[in-house]
This record gives sequence, C-alpha cells and structure tokens, in this order.
Amino acid sequence: MSFNTISEMFLQSTGSFSDKASCYEKIDGAWKELTYSEVKILVERFAAGLSSLGIQAGDKVAIQSTNCPRWAISDYAIACLGAVSVTVYPTLIPSQIKYILDDSDTVYVITENKEQTDKILSIINESDGLKGIIAMDDQSGPSSNIFSFSEILEQGDGYISENGFNVDESAKTARPEDLLTIIYTSGTTGDPKGVMLTHKNLVSNIKATSLAVEVKESDVYLSFLPLSHSFERMSGHYTGFSKGGTTYYAEGVDTVADNMMEVKPTVVIAVPRLYEKIHAKVLDKVSGDPPLRQKIFWWGIDVGQKAAQYLTRGQNPSGLLGIKFKIADKLVFSKLKEKVGGRLRCFISGGAPLSPEVGKFFASANIPILEGYGLTETSPVITCNREELFKFGTVGKPLEGVEVKIAEDGEILCRGDNVMKGYYNNPEATQEVLGDDGWFKTGDIGNFDDEDGYLQITDRKKSLLVTSGGKNIAPTPLELSLCLSKYIEQCLVIGDRRKFISALIVPSFEFLNAWAEKNNVPNDDRKVLCSHSSVLELFDQEVQNAMESFSRYERVKKFALLKSEWTIESGEITPKLSVKRKVVEKNYAEVIDHLYSS
Repeated sequence: MSFNTISEMFLQSTGSFSDKASCYEKIDGAWKELTYSEVKILVERFAAGLSSLGIQAGDKVAIQSTNCPRWAISDYAIACLGAVSVTVYPTLIPSQIKYILDDSDTVYVITENKEQTDKILSIINESDGLKGIIAMDDQSGPSSNIFSFSEILEQGDGYISENGFNVDESAKTARPEDLLTIIYTSGTTGDPKGVMLTHKNLVSNIKATSLAVEVKESDVYLSFLPLSHSFERMSGHYTGFSKGGTTYYAEGVDTVADNMMEVKPTVVIAVPRLYEKIHAKVLDKVSGDPPLRQKIFWWGIDVGQKAAQYLTRGQNPSGLLGIKFKIADKLVFSKLKEKVGGRLRCFISGGAPLSPEVGKFFASANIPILEGYGLTETSPVITCNREELFKFGTVGKPLEGVEVKIAEDGEILCRGDNVMKGYYNNPEATQEVLGDDGWFKTGDIGNFDDEDGYLQITDRKKSLLVTSGGKNIAPTPLELSLCLSKYIEQCLVIGDRRKFISALIVPSFEFLNAWAEKNNVPNDDRKVLCSHSSVLELFDQEVQNAMESFSRYERVKKFALLKSEWTIESGEITPKLSVKRKVVEKNYAEVIDHLYSS
C-alpha cells in the first residue's frame, strides 16, 4: 500500500478494483450493487457539486446519517476536496447536534432523511456559520437552503463541464498532515470534545491494522456499527475499501441477524454486546432442547474448549482430539456458523471490554473474536489480537509503529503516528492528555502479561471505586460477569466511598417476560414485575452466580432492578453503548441511597 492520504487510497482502490462490487444497499427488498468505478463517478460528481456551493479545502462539512452508500460517497467527496468531515450520530437530539456544529465551525450538513433534516431546521437559525443542508433522501424541504443529494450531483455535472473539475487532481492536493475529520467523543462526562484526526493518523492505522490482521480482497463486510464512530470507519469503511473488499450496509440494527444469513460476511466488526446477545440466545435455546441434544451440545463445547488451545495459536488439533473436534464441528458448531452466515473467518471486537467467557465460547466453535483496544484519539486502534495468536482477557499486542508503556500509576500511555493532532478549539484539554513528547494519556489502567507482551485492561482510571474501607475495586470485570446472565441487559456497579458494592440492573425483558409467563408471574407492568418476590429471588441467584469468582470485598451485596432501559436519547449511554456513570448515578440517586440506607 503506497498511499499516504485517504484521498490517494480512494484513487488507488477505485482504479485497481474498478469492476468489483464495492458495496450493496437493500432497496425495495433487493440488494443493489455499486462497483468501485461507479462509486468514483458518484464521488467526483458530488465533490464537484460541493465545490459549486463554495466548499473548499479546510471547510467543515457534517454527515448526520446511519450507514449507507451515500454516507461513504459523502465522506470520500469531502476528503477529495481537502475539506474536513464532521461526523454526527443520528441518534443525537437537536441541542447536542447544535453544540457539535457550532464548536466545529460546520458550514453544511448532509442529512439522511426528513427526521434528521428537521433536527437541523430547528437549530439552523441559531447557528451563525451553518449555510445549508443536503438531504440524502432527496426530500427538499420548505427552505431555500436545503438541497437534495441528487441536486448536488446535477450541479456537479455542470461544474465539471464548465470548470473542468477533476477529482484525481483535487484528491492529490491533500497532504498527510492535513486535517481529515473531526470526530466528537461521545464522552461519559462533560461536553464532547472534537478529536482532530489527520490523513496521516488514519492511514497509519489502516496500514498497521492490515499487517496485524489479514485483510483480503475477497472479504465481505456487514456494516452496522455507526460510521460516525472511528472503529467502524477505520476498520471496515477505510481498511476494507483499501484492499478491495465488499461492504453490505445492514438495513438496521434490528435486522443484523437476518442480514448476516443473507450476505454471509467473512468479517464482522462489532462491540461486545452483539456477541453477548448471540451467546445468551444460543444458551437459552439449548436450555429448551431435549436432554440428549443438550448433552451433545455441551460435549461439543467441552471438546471445542480443549481444541481452543491449538485454535488460538493458528493450529488445528490433531490425533483423537482432532477427530472429536471434527465430529463436534459437524454436530454442534456448524449450526452456530450457519447462524452467522456460514463463511465467517473472524469477529472483530472493540469499543468496550469483551468477557473472556464469551471469547472462549466462540473460540471453541472455531469462530475467533479478535479483541482490540483503542480510542477515537488514537485513530482508533492501539493493540489487537492476531489470528495466529489470540489470548482471552487481553486486547492483544501493540500495532507496528505504535508505542505503548505503563505509567507509574498504571495508566496506559500511547505514542505513534496514530495519535490525534489534538482537540478542536480546546488547547487546554489537549494539553491535559498529550505531552510535548508525544505520549498520549489514554485514561485507562492496564498491564502487560509477562509471556507474550499482550495488554490487559483493568478499567477506566476515573471509574475505579474506592470503598469507605479503602479497597480499590475495578467495576468493569464485575459488570462483565453480571451481563453474562441472559436476564441482565445493562448494569452499573457502584460503591465509591460506600461500605460495600452494589449494582443497578436493567433486566433483559425479552428473557424475563418469557420466564415470568412460564412461572405464572404477572408481567404486564414492569414496575410490579421488577418488585415481585420471585423475580428478586431469580436475580439474587443470578448475582450470586456472577460473583463466585471474585473476592468477598469485591462482590455485589445489594442490587436494584430498574424498569426502563438506559438509552442514547435519555443521555444515559453513549452512541457506542457505554454507560454514562455520572448521569445514571444522578438519575437514580434516590434508588442508590435506598440501597445503602435499607
């Protein structure tokens, strides 16, 4: 890979893989293909259209949409102009969007549909720098400053013929040190910060990731993690494109399972919650199977876990174990593989910690989950496990060209070409995390294992709990263990400056309702359901089981069941599903106080 900017990569890939399918989108029940050459034509037309609006190098253009081909086309067009993309989660409310657009000096917003366009219309008159909206769904509104996507393409055609615009020439003007994008951290505390990433930042991560994990031209991706987040954008959108891969854009989060069966991906990039849900549903189904089928399933898992010591090192088990594993694969694992499409090479996990138990489960079926680690500020990958050697409970080894060290207080520090330029319009925040020597403070606590130099994450530095007895407790391992229960959808472990550890638990109402119906427990009112004595007994046992492997002082002593899920809209979780600890603790302050006063 000889490119040094994202726009160079775009030109190389559209030239090398011109006739190959770049992406698919489902329209009217059928998957519609765009080849690499077709994508280039659309990018050139759209970039020319943006130029006709006066957008030039350095200008900020926001994209506010779920994943789709027009998101990708917009992104590449902005990059090829030398302009700067600002990614906005479509789940955000108008006031949050306004903050990002104002802080980033955005001049135009590309919106997905009427819902997103209406959000911008509600704030556009309050934003001094915002000039207009480009609607992807071609639904022009009642305002003169709304353009449809198709209008911009048509304007681009005119601009090309009248001004001789050429996307190849425009794309080659970008320099590695130029700003490519501003991605606002979802932030579990305070206002989001605009992370400035250059072409060099993202290119270094694409190249280093491709050396760590084999990326093939034949790879097929199912894209459903938000492209607004750096993980999906770098790993699938850019890296897959750089190698000539093919991306299918999922119809939505609710259709991921169905879409997997349809498109048969070879690589799936997701956060741990997806894998946890698959794991829980498989075990729930097995629990309802006839005894003989259950026995065969657990025999297969046992064989697979013994074989995993070879599989995690890129080897196949031999001898009697090899024979047993082939039988287990046919009787048990083949059915699981069919559920994820049948040709999956690996899962990629990031954005949050993966439970070792879930990792071991999939590894036993020879479906490796390669867990990595990073932050938006690091473009994002710092470390990742390798197909030839992955270790449960670790986030792998540092990428080539990325330095990692542990500070005296245990904080993980990172240095390399992947580290951000800084926070936009926020030099004070930049100085807090980025030293003159280039070392970036991640805010995470961790250590290296002695054997292979694999990094282990303990928790966020700010999340560590210190009980009134002086015990230091990392809540994440406790939360991971609790969420292995199929009855627990979300949880937050609390206990800072308290006598003991407790937890707020949001039940998985899908499984809890099924249990309630089976046990004749009324479930038409969630509040009543969560306070029912039988339900509390069920969860008490689930919590006890989850705490078995922890020291006595670490264990959750009390818990409260909550009737409502934490959502992005309520501000209690971030778009990548991380719980905003301070917000949840504030919203449920009375519940927490009751846990410690009763």
